[in-house]
Amino acid sequence: QVHLVESGGGLVQAGSSLRLSCADFGRTFTRYTMAWFRQAPGKERVFVSAITWSGDRTSYTESVKGRFTISRDNAKHSVFLQMNSLKPEDTAVYYCAADTQGYGLGSAAYAYDVWGQGTQVTVSS
Repeated sequence: QVHLVESGGGLVQAGSSLRLSCADFGRTFTRYTMAWFRQAPGKERVFVSAITWSGDRTSYTESVKGRFTISRDNAKHSVFLQMNSLKPEDTAVYYCAADTQGYGLGSAAYAYDVWGQGTQVTVSS
């Protein structure tokens, strides 16, 4: 069973970088599409990025293109989000999610059925 745990969040200044990690302690996520979502205070949870199980295709929301990079290491049952040139508007709780049902490289939250607990990212101006 997939069990996701995020780490790597923190408080940083604008322009800084952070690398988020998501580990599957259930060690079963190898063939799943994985994604990152984020939820800012008072706002809905929104898509950030996704990666296919093989890593051959990725997708990003427009606001993070060129700044964020998603990757995965299936041998380590982990997915990562490298975030560069952070902006105050990137402040949110970041969630890792797994698509165990096979929707594909989607951006809709309903396509992902297993979620981590989230990690806080705060970017000060």
